Amino acid sequence: MTSLAAAPLWRHPEFLRGAREMAGTAIGIAAWGLITGVAMGKSGLPLVLMAAMSLLVYAGSAQLAVLPLMASGAPVWVVWATALCVNLRFVIFSAQWRAYFIHLPRGQRLHLAYFTADLNYVLFMRRFPDPRPAPEQLPYFWGGAVTNWLAWQVPATFGIFLADAVPVHWGIGFAGTLALLGLAAALVSGRATAVAGLVAGCAAVAAYALPLKLNIVVAIAAAVAIGLLMDHGTRTVAAGRR
Repeated sequence: MTSLAAAPLWRHPEFLRGAREMAGTAIGIAAWGLITGVAMGKSGLPLVLMAAMSLLVYAGSAQLAVLPLMASGAPVWVVWATALCVNLRFVIFSAQWRAYFIHLPRGQRLHLAYFTADLNYVLFMRRFPDPRPAPEQLPYFWGGAVTNWLAWQVPATFGIFLADAVPVHWGIGFAGTLALLGLAAALVSGRATAVAGLVAGCAAVAAYALPLKLNIVVAIAAAVAIGLLMDHGTRTVAAGRR
């Protein structure tokens, strides 16, 4: 145990496990990153700004939501408000991760926050369902985070620089939707996740008319609520059988 603690983080077995499990979704992530990069490349924004957005924002759904606003010269507060609403799900992720990483220094937690992504969260919670700190959690997180970051940033950069070579009639937006559906389907591991996904999809469609992409927030809230209800029902049934 002492030798593992002294070894570099990337040599820890959990780092390799996190990287390996995230690699299973790398193709879908890469496709989504490429699509987002192409969308940025066709937005007409300066190249430096597009590259900075990919590296600093690192959030595909928020980037696609604010691109048309930035290209049309929308007020800054509208751009920020839209990005904030689309990314509100990370507040939920942060609340869930608090039990695992609250003991770490603030600077280290800020680094973790930058690399946080949807699939990191899903795979981490599947690997560590018990909400308490453990030595192997940080290596596992970084293994998945680094793999996810590379799978996103490299294709996104290619998309930015090669956007002019991609015909508009290819239907980039629809391809992105298919990539996300593929990722979502790969994460359905049982009845609970299937029901939560179905409820989230229905809620997103029902609330589609809301401004600032708030239908995404509604969908997340609905999925969390149904997940909590199903978890409570499962525990109640299990307690009644004892």
